[in-house]
Amino acid sequence: MYFNLEFLLWISPALILGIWAQLRVKATYAAAQRMAAPLSGAAAARHILDSAGLRNVDIEQIPGHLSDHYDPRHKVLRLSPEIYQSRSLAAVGIAAHEAGHALQDAKAYAPLVIRNIAVPAASFGSNASFILILIGMFFQPLSFLFLAGIILFGFVVAFQIINLPVEFNASHRAKAQLVGLGIVPPQEMTYVNKVLNAAAWTYVAGTLQAIMILLYYILRYSASRD
Repeated sequence: MYFNLEFLLWISPALILGIWAQLRVKATYAAAQRMAAPLSGAAAARHILDSAGLRNVDIEQIPGHLSDHYDPRHKVLRLSPEIYQSRSLAAVGIAAHEAGHALQDAKAYAPLVIRNIAVPAASFGSNASFILILIGMFFQPLSFLFLAGIILFGFVVAFQIINLPVEFNASHRAKAQLVGLGIVPPQEMTYVNKVLNAAAWTYVAGTLQAIMILLYYILRYSASRD
């Protein structure tokens, strides 16, 4: 990625928001980790999945810190060790969020379907866009590559925007399931809400940063054409 002072100033609001969101995640996660829950993260996710008739969705423990995710291709919910094993409100909240993605998948939730379709284009755009932008920016005869890079990065931004309702909805489903199934008492949901809401802000910050980067390069391209 091409960096200069103008670029950093341009995206600084998104960077500041991202730093704030990460700090909130760490603080709320640490607090919720100290609050006991009746089930482990894995057991809570299993209860949610089974209650929805999703016994075909497996749960696996994987290495890493907060590497939790749902794999829609293989119908597997993968949880990091601290979420899989821990009996804390943080663990059941995050595990329930990932189970929420499995519920979305089972119901063919439209934004999730669109996001899954967009993954290949977004992955390619993320890897190739900045290479094309840098070549087109510094070699005037190849300026068409600048525009091609911008278009490719546009797929990344579109993916980020589509991903927002997917993540918000998964958290909404998680909160409803935790209370509805009696996994977390309503009076203790405050800790879960804080963890999931803080995590949501990281997605907002990432999306805002991608939008600001795209706008910056659009303006740079327009200026180079004048």
